[in-house]
Amino acid sequence: MARIAFIGQQDFGKAVLEAFLARGDTVAGVFCVPDKPGAKPDALKADALARGLPVFSFASLRSAEAEAAMRSLDADIGIMAYVLQFAPQSFVNIPKHGTIQYHPSLLPLHRGPSSISWPIALGRDETGITIFRPTDGLDEGPVILQKRVAVGADDTLGEVYFNKLFPRGVSALLEAADLVMAGRHEEKLQDERQATYEGWMHDEECEIHWPGHVDTIYNLIRACNPAPGAWMMLEGVKVRVYDCRKHVVGRFVSRGHRPGDVAGVTESSIVIWAQGGLIEILKLRPEGGPKMSAGDFAKQRGLAISTDWQSWALR
Repeated sequence: MARIAFIGQQDFGKAVLEAFLARGDTVAGVFCVPDKPGAKPDALKADALARGLPVFSFASLRSAEAEAAMRSLDADIGIMAYVLQFAPQSFVNIPKHGTIQYHPSLLPLHRGPSSISWPIALGRDETGITIFRPTDGLDEGPVILQKRVAVGADDTLGEVYFNKLFPRGVSALLEAADLVMAGRHEEKLQDERQATYEGWMHDEECEIHWPGHVDTIYNLIRACNPAPGAWMMLEGVKVRVYDCRKHVVGRFVSRGHRPGDVAGVTESSIVIWAQGGLIEILKLRPEGGPKMSAGDFAKQRGLAISTDWQSWALR
């Protein structure tokens, strides 16, 4: 069993910590981000403190204090499980067998902080997880282990992360740590010719552009569900769109309808025209309000039920 220096945060970090402890590894210390005033306590930090583990919170892992804390742990290996702080080589190379890091994409594809969202938004049918050696370049280090997962045509960000990448990531970190500790791992350099990078999926990237193709719009909504939520202006209100369905229609039907126009309303949904099809919105959240049924929103705004669009949809 290994003596581990653990670096991470949030629920994924907590799950990985628990997995290492459950199999008998020793966690010498846990590095967490400092608490933000008024924010919910970090799940990993709260769990580590409850277990009586040494916890370190440094504003920067580049500091001499952070390096001294790492050295004091006398760790066999460092484990990075969802880390947004920059960790320099002078820090990650201190453990005897170095450090390994989790990234939720098939590197070198989708480097960057929103790497789960972008494959969905771009319509990819596959993504995965990578365990690699952290370097001073962003997600550029040599790969130790990769696991592929399918992205279903209707999968949302939440489904891909919680049902696929989260559990595979936990088990892959355990597997990779064992390989490294036993000296049986291989380190494969990333092919820079294949590398892509995408930044945070902020509000600008989450805006729905209705002149786009129905597939592009549907993919964006899936990629932002459950957070941060793709958004549009509807009846003069900024709303974030969550659960929805895509309907493909014949070209002859869509002619004469402007993308973004309301095509129909049901008891539970609002249907919007797009190029090549329709988006049926099932759940949304008006700015400043809670999530709600799109049908309830339509009633509040006085939109009459109209289901003629159902005869146009091919699926």
